Amino acid sequence: MTQGLERFSISRRGLFGMAAGFTAVIGLAACGSSNDSSSSSSTSSVGGDSDPKAIAVDAYVFGYPLVLMDTTRTTAAPTNTLMRYSTTPTPDDKTIVSPNVDTLYAQAWLDLSAEPMVIQMPTMPDRYWLVQVQDAWSNTVNDPSSMHPKLADGAPAGPFTYVLTGPGWSGQLPTGTTRLEVPTPTSWVIVRMAVNNAADHDAVVALQDQIKLMPLSAWNTNPDTPTPSAAPQDPTANSAKEVDAMDGPTFFAKLNALMVKNPPASADADAVKRFATIGIAPGGTVKGIDTATLNDAVSTAKQQISSYQNPKAKLVNDWAYATNLGTYGTDYPLRANTALIGLGANLAADAIYPMMLNVPATTNGTPRRLRVHFAPGQLPPVDAFWSLTAYTADRFLVPNPDNIHSIGHQIPVTLNPDGSADLTLQSANPGSEVPQGNWLPIPDTGTLNLALRLYAPKQAAADGTWQPPALNQIN
Repeated sequence: MTQGLERFSISRRGLFGMAAGFTAVIGLAACGSSNDSSSSSSTSSVGGDSDPKAIAVDAYVFGYPLVLMDTTRTTAAPTNTLMRYSTTPTPDDKTIVSPNVDTLYAQAWLDLSAEPMVIQMPTMPDRYWLVQVQDAWSNTVNDPSSMHPKLADGAPAGPFTYVLTGPGWSGQLPTGTTRLEVPTPTSWVIVRMAVNNAADHDAVVALQDQIKLMPLSAWNTNPDTPTPSAAPQDPTANSAKEVDAMDGPTFFAKLNALMVKNPPASADADAVKRFATIGIAPGGTVKGIDTATLNDAVSTAKQQISSYQNPKAKLVNDWAYATNLGTYGTDYPLRANTALIGLGANLAADAIYPMMLNVPATTNGTPRRLRVHFAPGQLPPVDAFWSLTAYTADRFLVPNPDNIHSIGHQIPVTLNPDGSADLTLQSANPGSEVPQGNWLPIPDTGTLNLALRLYAPKQAAADGTWQPPALNQIN
């Protein structure tokens, strides 16, 4: 490990987006299935009602992701610094729900106003990695990865050097780099690296230490400058609660201020024009609506956001998931709802997380034995890898003496002679009856939750051609 690099545990909101792919579909479990897998809506979800309260309601839904993103930013490490997270979650960790044991993370909040920022990923043969780049409004705008590094002509295939540029930048790129354009000066970057097994952890930490992040001017001066890890400014903060506590005047004053630096997209022009009639605009002051009505509008908008159901969500064999997250166009309700329950959701091209909630762990007080059967050739279709993780009723890892929390990736699955696969889910170790990689421990009381993670899913997973199989009880 590089000397002088500090390490920090994951805080619940500081890296809330890291569980976003799972969390963002929790609200989908009550939705009907759909075969529509388009990635975003091109139709504005803001109506034409000229009533000031109706305008304020729509403006809150519109602006919620921007305000939440900025509130999250202020609790993280200082701008343009890198936070590395080198600990793998255990059942004792209660700081983040639905923790991911497949990858380790790093993150950075960037300000691209003054100059571009350079991020370099080390050469990592045979290891999955992803650099997710979001704009200030929570859209994923770039996603180079080990599967699709998206390199410029002439750029080397490792180390992978990207120059993140803000709006309007023009200049000379260093040789061997790839430009990633970001439409807003503020950007949130989340880096994921696969952990292939328990013995692989230290190797991933060493690779994390090789990630470089620095301003373009510093890169041009000395690209070999090490990048230290930064500490979160407030690791216990809950930015969603902070935004929820804002009254109408506070929220819209913050929104108006934030839109000066990170203005809406050109596609938002009609909505922005309507909002401006009551003073909700970059640098504006709310007008034509009293405080009581404004606060009432905020309450209505919050209810709309929390109760929104994604019409393109899928519910297949009790697995709920969505393939239209990560970029939202003018679908403001979807964008706001995803920000609320899963800020930082991935594009479906990078990850799909079918999940199953509130599965009874017992039958008449007896621990259940459950099975997921994959027909021949029907394991989750991925270009990278997949995993199945079990959680307790509170969505934490399941304590068990064998310390097994996920199968499919770190513990390979053994196929049946015909090419099918049976995964056994039960609390007691089945011994030689079940191959080690085919047994996932689950709680022996209460309920459980399951997350089936697909990294770099193939088109069959996104378009519904492939479907996750049912969970059945073993008699």
